[in-house]
Amino acid sequence: MKIQLKRLDNAFHFLATNEAGNEVHLDTGPEEGGSGQGAGPMQAVIMALGGCSGIDIVSILKKGRQDLRAFDTEIDYERSKTDVPALFTRIHVHYIFAGDLKAAIVRRAVDLSIHKYCSVAKILEKTASITVSYSINGTRYDL
Repeated sequence: MKIQLKRLDNAFHFLATNEAGNEVHLDTGPEEGGSGQGAGPMQAVIMALGGCSGIDIVSILKKGRQDLRAFDTEIDYERSKTDVPALFTRIHVHYIFAGDLKAAIVRRAVDLSIHKYCSVAKILEKTASITVSYSINGTRYDL
């Protein structure tokens, strides 16, 4: 497996491409000397957490024959303000589900993803406290 990064400007804008030709723009914001034309690298890691766990959850819900009509994820995080490198210290993931769903199956899917299957979560839990909540058709639950 291989990822290629190409610098696109004289600052920090990079285009990352995987072997299939899929692209992701990485950059920093103007306050850090970048142009803001992509996600920051650490933001991309948080996005990867959402994508990794989201794929797991959708797969589990499909196997459970759940009628998932909508699925969104919101992630809040904090990084160390004193250490270099500034690693993640706190991450909260909130999943938002809509559809004809059984609460027990959704809870199991979320739990299995975060605590067993999601490789990104397993990496991040080494430095960060990861908490999880979810809502089903507007009703909120904590994991």
